[in-house]
Amino acid sequence: MSVEFIVRIIGMVAMAVGGIYLGAYLGDMASGPRELWAAVFAMVGALMGLVVTPFLTTRPVRAIRRIVSGVSAQTMVSGLIGLIVGLIVAALVSFPLSLLPAPFGSLLPFIGALFFAYLSVTIFVLRQNDIMGLLRSRMSTTLIEDGGEGTTGGRSVLLDTSVIIDGRIADVAHTGFIFAPMVVPSFVLAELQHIADSPDGLKRQRGRRGLDILNRLQKEPSIPFRISDLDVEGARNVDDKLVILAKQLRCPVLTNDYNLNRVAELQGVTVLNINELANAVKAVYLPGEDLQVHVLQEGKETGQGVGYLDDGTMVVVESGRDQIGRTVLVTVTKVLQTAAGRMIFARLAAG
Repeated sequence: MSVEFIVRIIGMVAMAVGGIYLGAYLGDMASGPRELWAAVFAMVGALMGLVVTPFLTTRPVRAIRRIVSGVSAQTMVSGLIGLIVGLIVAALVSFPLSLLPAPFGSLLPFIGALFFAYLSVTIFVLRQNDIMGLLRSRMSTTLIEDGGEGTTGGRSVLLDTSVIIDGRIADVAHTGFIFAPMVVPSFVLAELQHIADSPDGLKRQRGRRGLDILNRLQKEPSIPFRISDLDVEGARNVDDKLVILAKQLRCPVLTNDYNLNRVAELQGVTVLNINELANAVKAVYLPGEDLQVHVLQEGKETGQGVGYLDDGTMVVVESGRDQIGRTVLVTVTKVLQTAAGRMIFARLAAG
């Protein structure tokens, strides 16, 4: 049994009872048969209640639900803020309007409340993107200025241009290893846009890749990420601005730029380097261990062959020149850690 059917029955009974009273009243006025008038109006009322009741009850409710379900939460919040602002303005204006002579003193405050409420809701809904963007920007700025503490319980992390273009930050953040909110200052975003508009095809592709990575981070609800309008006065270079801002906010910089890494460390700024992280999570091989490697090319020294592991680690194989194009078993002789990454030196396994 549907709700509409129950509402129809209730409306039919209610309007039938009302028809009885109305028919009896009209019958007395017309000096006619009271029972006949009551019976006729009862049947008419019951029919009207059966047909009209849904259009006065359930149908409007369903229409309102459809409209509300199609309105975004951002629009609803903006409209609510606009309504509150409009009512506050109307309350301030209603007092002087109420001092006007009748009938203006009683009508204009009510009309003013309706007018200002409607006007404020309309303005706030039309500019909802700007208003919500301003609120989000203000909230993120407040969080950062409070020592960089975020909802995740850690300091905020500033992203530089190179680590955004690199793209690995999106995969690292998706794993959940970065708990702190990642912040992209507006001047870093401007540099990315400048690179994306470069006439050089390679730079333009790199810039667009960086913008795509930011878009991916922003759409991922599980990743704490925001774009801030914080800027640094008196510095033109993006790296300089980033280091100064990191010192002011006492938060680390996430980068894979070698020069920025060194400059930031010299100025006492904590640096999180994606390359160092990648090297740290690579598989560890000790001298004497055997592994398989596909020899791809000739090495710098005579007779050497060079191959690569799945994680990109270079393997230099002594006397491996003759094995180019083959997958061979080698024995690790030495592991060398450099700023560019990890290198493994090996020789062909015996037997």
